[in-house]
Amino acid sequence: MVAPSCGLLILAATTNVFAYDNLFAFDSVPEIENRTLEEIHKAALSEGGIVTCWHGGDEPNQQGFLKRLFEERFPGMTLNITVDLSKYHDGRLDEQPANSNVHVDSVILQTLHDFPRWENQGALLNYAPLGFDAIDGAYKNAATAAYYGVYHLAWQLFWSPPKLPNITIREFDDFLRPELKNKIVLTYPNDDDAVLFAFDLILQRHGIEWLDALLAQNPRWVRGTGTAVTLILTPNRTEAATFTSFTGFAPIPGSNYSFPTQTQFVTWPQTAAILKDAPHPEGAKLLHSFVLSPEFQQMRGWPVRHDVPVADNFSQLPLKDIPSTNPAAFGRFMADRGRVERLRFFLEDRIGSAQGLSPLVDDF
Repeated sequence: MVAPSCGLLILAATTNVFAYDNLFAFDSVPEIENRTLEEIHKAALSEGGIVTCWHGGDEPNQQGFLKRLFEERFPGMTLNITVDLSKYHDGRLDEQPANSNVHVDSVILQTLHDFPRWENQGALLNYAPLGFDAIDGAYKNAATAAYYGVYHLAWQLFWSPPKLPNITIREFDDFLRPELKNKIVLTYPNDDDAVLFAFDLILQRHGIEWLDALLAQNPRWVRGTGTAVTLILTPNRTEAATFTSFTGFAPIPGSNYSFPTQTQFVTWPQTAAILKDAPHPEGAKLLHSFVLSPEFQQMRGWPVRHDVPVADNFSQLPLKDIPSTNPAAFGRFMADRGRVERLRFFLEDRIGSAQGLSPLVDDF
């Protein structure tokens, strides 16, 4: 019998630090928040007044508004928020419990499939923030409250009317119009699973012929959904339209957006959790209860709470009244990693590997 190498023993020992099943701990009863925001604020201040949050995204200042709103709403609090692709945050997060060195309090990410794994490994705090009961059941673990959706994101059909005069984009087929040739910019679907899901939905409806026709339009491929928007809004650039970005719902000068009605489009609940060994758990509880508050939910657009209506001045129908999207579908897509990988490599074979140093840097 050949003895295992020293390297394999070290790898196994290192892996086992974090790779365990939390099933038999039998401690899944969550802490249910019953304090007011003001009371949680007071507890967070006594803890040091700091929250460290890792947030999924692809522009460094993408969550600047959340930092500003939180710190204005809760004087004395500091929200240290770091934006990067959720898939990169995931790997870095795995390292922290494995090395008994947790320094992040809160994560708000797109990678929905990883939350059940982290829960099973005992890495997450079972905590039901204010408003938890009203969150859609498909967005949370109702029994443990280890993770839950906190707001909706979506991909829009987004374009520049100054660059595309007399053109309105309503459906994915509009991207095949001859006027859009050499003017489309798209995020690599093999670099972002939510973009990959958009291609999955489109191809299920329109077939491979649609993809062939899109590629004949000579789209520009970029890393990062924010990069596509930046290019479209830059006057001296030819890029004029995308379907792989989200700019929010407020009007942006020189742009327009729509959501398709004939083909399913992507929406999903950006999902949050607090680390079990978070250095600032009260601060994280305050952050999560705040983002689930009616005031913040209405500010974001489509609430994840069924007891909070959309704002009176909101330009879109409630999600439940839009048949061309299903926010719960993205979680199911993400959970089937074998299918995700097959689709990723199918598209990568057609368009090439993602090029560029980082989605956080607009290197055009």
